[in-house]
Amino acid sequence: MVRFFFTAVLLLLLVGCNNIGLLPTSELVQRAVALQLEQTQEKLNQQLDLNFQGFEIKRLKIRQEQPLTIQNLPAFRVLGTYDLTFQLPKRQLTKLQQPFDVYLQIQQEGKTWRLLLPDKTGKDTEPVWRSYLIP
Repeated sequence: MVRFFFTAVLLLLLVGCNNIGLLPTSELVQRAVALQLEQTQEKLNQQLDLNFQGFEIKRLKIRQEQPLTIQNLPAFRVLGTYDLTFQLPKRQLTKLQQPFDVYLQIQQEGKTWRLLLPDKTGKDTEPVWRSYLIP
């Protein structure tokens, strides 16, 4: 019985240590949010003829990290908030406590992460995922 207990504890420690490196960091999440914002900013610039000159993300807070599997690879849905400052030609625009919801996926080799954006084609179909390498 004692041997079983120590084996179970050792197994839990090994599994726990193995997963620590696979969790997305705040820095990674901030880069993913910035990449997602860049995608949106490009569309807004084209549609509304705006002249955004950049943005800055501050005070990013992760509220939840939900592990899941997307296309047979481990992924995380990460939710939280951040403060955003847009640089406009003549002024700054700051928006506080902006919510974010990003999907991150670690690649098979475990060295790179990708931002996944769902592209929903219909109500009853599974989303098709667009994937972007996080710099």
